[in-house]
Amino acid sequence: MQYRSDKYGNQISVLGYGCMRFTQKGGKFDLDKAGREVMAAYEAGVNYFDTAYVYSGNEAALGEILEKYGIRDKIYIATKLPHYLIRSDKAAERMFQEELRRLRTDYIDYYLMHMLTDVKTWERLKSLGIEEWIQEKKASGAMRQIGFSYHGNSEMFCKLIDAYDWDFCMIQYNYLDENSQAGRTGLQYAASKGIPVMIMEPLRGGRLVNNLPEKAKKLFADYKIQRTPAEWAFRWLWNQPEVACVLSGMNSLEMVRENVANAETVQVGEFSEQDEKLLKDVVCAINEKMKVGCTGCGYCMPCPQKVDIPGTFSAYNKRYTDSKWNAFREYWMCTVLRKDSTAASNCIGCGKCEQHCPQNIEIRRELKNAEKELEGPIYKIARRVVPFVMKY
Repeated sequence: MQYRSDKYGNQISVLGYGCMRFTQKGGKFDLDKAGREVMAAYEAGVNYFDTAYVYSGNEAALGEILEKYGIRDKIYIATKLPHYLIRSDKAAERMFQEELRRLRTDYIDYYLMHMLTDVKTWERLKSLGIEEWIQEKKASGAMRQIGFSYHGNSEMFCKLIDAYDWDFCMIQYNYLDENSQAGRTGLQYAASKGIPVMIMEPLRGGRLVNNLPEKAKKLFADYKIQRTPAEWAFRWLWNQPEVACVLSGMNSLEMVRENVANAETVQVGEFSEQDEKLLKDVVCAINEKMKVGCTGCGYCMPCPQKVDIPGTFSAYNKRYTDSKWNAFREYWMCTVLRKDSTAASNCIGCGKCEQHCPQNIEIRRELKNAEKELEGPIYKIARRVVPFVMKY
């Protein structure tokens, strides 16, 4: 196994274990099977295990496995606070103590604000005393490092990076999302500030393995270097020195072994220009059905009405290149789960965005199209309800 340093010099395995996809049996986690997989990863050198408060039953499952095999003090646990469900530092404390009980431990190595959406949300948390609470937890040793996970555009991500002295962060990032979400821009910005970046969704929820179009499969099959689609996706990430750890939701011994073998042999900078071109060609094959030729450059931003234009177009394209569910999920996270809505329906047609678009996209027209596709009755109800559920 290879390792990269966190902010304080701790060595993190480049392959991390995303625990939310433990196999379930009869509605419960199959702890015998998950235990074998966790131990196979641990024995191969994986030392970073990621879970979350809202992954139903997952923290407790991980805690039981770690206790059974006696490896808690030999690995790092990352888990997350659902800040959108709290309205006081006391509520945060209750959840944190519950997580400690579930995980059967008295400290968390890497603690994240789960799906931190924007600076205003962070300001709300600060007004509740979250900074002082974090400082107290770190001083006591119950929380070793503090970070946040993020879904959204690169502009807001960079603002969040500057909003606090974070120890680490986690973003969705893969070769298909290179210029969307936080993207390469966000990755490199965080790294320039000395903040390690953990990666989630390296395979876009399996999209880059199980649902590739035939043209993309042929590009891989005909290339001079033979690798599985999963290996290409992981190696593209590990090729970048700014990537600290890549999470994989491993739920079979075969998956563990394949990922470990790749993590043991990958080298920063190993990709050639031809390798990079191959993946760009694969992206083109995947995106042939995309509706808007948005590159996610962000020149159209900021929008006076707060519309997340790149995020909207990313979700809109995903509606045709991936699945309805993934499109809705991304649009929900980018537009509803934040202090101020950034929905396409906020657009008043001022046209300021179109003056700066290097792709000459008819943004106002495409936002209306995206609104029709993405803002159905369920979305409209959620947009009204979520601010109350998230304790704004």
